[in-house]
Amino acid sequence: MTNPYQPQPSPYVTGPLPTGRPRMFNSTIAKVIWTLVPIVSIGIGAGVPMVVAAVKNVIKPWLAIVYVTAEVLILGIGTAVSPEGDSPFVGLLLIFLIVASATHTALLDNDRVNIGK
Repeated sequence: MTNPYQPQPSPYVTGPLPTGRPRMFNSTIAKVIWTLVPIVSIGIGAGVPMVVAAVKNVIKPWLAIVYVTAEVLILGIGTAVSPEGDSPFVGLLLIFLIVASATHTALLDNDRVNIGK
């Protein structure tokens, strides 16, 4: 017969360890919506998915800070070069920002990418 007053092992200590790291997207629809954020916002919201991923501990916070800083720098350079917005250089910078941010957002849950995770 077992002693009811004898301490039993805790299920938290003896349970299996969680595998992997936190995920950014719960479904494919969520991945599509988050990937569309930089595209729909025309590059202004390019850093938003990275900040959310840093809050969810999917990526390191320094990576989100670098990403937002680069976004502000690119948009600042684009505004300084041509305040009217009629320069093809500014359009090219904006296209690169949108494509890069949408691609990086889509790769947040990829297990092959280990930089900043």
